[in-house]
Amino acid sequence: MSTTDEARALLRRLGADRTPHPGGTLLAHLERVHAQLALWEARPALRLAGLCHAFYGTDGFPAGLLPLDRRTELASVIGPDAEAIVHFYASCDRKATYPHLLEPRFRDRFSGRTYAPDPLLCRDFAELTAANELDLARRDRDFRAKWGPELLALFTRFRPLLSEPAWQDTLAALHTP
Repeated sequence: MSTTDEARALLRRLGADRTPHPGGTLLAHLERVHAQLALWEARPALRLAGLCHAFYGTDGFPAGLLPLDRRTELASVIGPDAEAIVHFYASCDRKATYPHLLEPRFRDRFSGRTYAPDPLLCRDFAELTAANELDLARRDRDFRAKWGPELLALFTRFRPLLSEPAWQDTLAALHTP
C-alpha cells in the first residue's frame, strides 16, 4: 500500500469520510486539495500534507481528527516532513499571521509563540492555503461571493510564495473581470 493509500485509510478510520465539510465530507475536500497540489506539481511531502492538513484542526475548521499529543501516529504514516507541514498549517493563527507571512512572522495558535519560520515552510503554507481556499471557493458560490475579494487580496500578497501554477489558478478562480 502506498503512503497516500495509508493516509486515506487512516483518514477513514478516524471518520473523515463521515465528517461534514463544505462541498461534502472532510475526506472529499482533503482529496480535492491533494489533487490540486498534484496539478500544481507540488513536491510529494506537500501533496501528502494537503491530503492530511486538517488532522489537528485549523483556525478555520477546529474539528481535528487527532489531538496534538498523537502527532507521531500521523508522522509514522506520512513521514516527518509532511507531518511538519500539517502541524505548521494547523498551528497558524490566521489573523496574526496572514498580514505578516512575507516578513516572515508566524504566530502559533497552540503555543502563542511568534517566530520567523523557514522560508520553505512559508511557501508550503501559502501553497496549501491557496489549494484549500480555492477548493472552497469553487464548491460554494456564497463562500466565493463573501470571501473571494479578500482571498484574492491575500493571495496577491502571498504571490512571492506561490508557484506560477497556483497563482494562475488563483486568478482564474477568484478574479472577477
